[in-house]
Amino acid sequence: MNAVIIVLIILVVLAFVALIKTIQVIPQASAAIVERFGRYTRTLNAGLNIVVPFIDTIRNRIDLREQVVPFPPQPVITQDNLVVNIDTVIYYQVTDARAATYEVASYIQAIEQLTVTTLRNIIGSMDLESTLTSRETINAGLRGVLDEATGKWGIRVNRVELKAIEPPTSIQDSMEKQMRADRDKRAAILTAEGARQAQILTAEGQKQAEVLRAEGEAQAKVLRADGEAAAIRTVFEAIHEGDADQKLLAYQYLQTLPEIAKGDSNKLWIIPSEVGDALKGLGGAFTGLAPKGGDGPSDSNGSTGSVPRMEKRREYPSIDPE
Repeated sequence: MNAVIIVLIILVVLAFVALIKTIQVIPQASAAIVERFGRYTRTLNAGLNIVVPFIDTIRNRIDLREQVVPFPPQPVITQDNLVVNIDTVIYYQVTDARAATYEVASYIQAIEQLTVTTLRNIIGSMDLESTLTSRETINAGLRGVLDEATGKWGIRVNRVELKAIEPPTSIQDSMEKQMRADRDKRAAILTAEGARQAQILTAEGQKQAEVLRAEGEAQAKVLRADGEAAAIRTVFEAIHEGDADQKLLAYQYLQTLPEIAKGDSNKLWIIPSEVGDALKGLGGAFTGLAPKGGDGPSDSNGSTGSVPRMEKRREYPSIDPE
């Protein structure tokens, strides 16, 4: 009786284990490789799957999501014989679980070694400056080579990124000094440019001030000349409206002549012909005021005395242009 119970318990346990091995639940974005007697049979996709217990075995479970694998720094020699350390990051995804299992022993290690060799080939044809400034070119070259090689492994390389490029310490010091010199140069250029602009603006301001001052003086002279012309016109109209005679005109001419000669720039000026006619009339007027001969008293000798004729000297204002 006890033996029967033990047998039943063993059968129940075997049935439970067989049930567990029969039902296989595969998570989403995963795949499993099934082998029967050591030979590939099929690939299990996400969900509930039934296999033959103790005959079918699960060889490998593969994650189908995109994977990110950073690789340690690798020393690479550039074209100008400088050693640089380059860190790379690979973004890849398994597209064929069967090929990733049977076509390559370890696709992670294979991708790493292929990345290192390809990177050395690309960097070896570039100098240090091109290496530091051509990340996109290096990434594109790496991705093209990796896509071509990993396609038969069931791997798709989505992106290849250079995480860091570290040149030698001596080169870094030289680059820092060069960058510092370039910054100092740009600062000196900007300072000189600012000083030049300041001088230009100052000169422009002085020029505009001089122009405005000259325009103001010119307008003042024009307005002053207009005022003098208006005054002369008013005097002329008043004289003609008053019907002035020749004596008054001569007197006005004599008053005006000294004013004409006052200017420092008057080196030569012309007297109108009317001035001579006016002076003749004025002289005639003064001559008519003198006493005539024979009308005066006689002296003690009985001769008719005549008062000496007083000649009126006509004095004209001296005209000195200077």
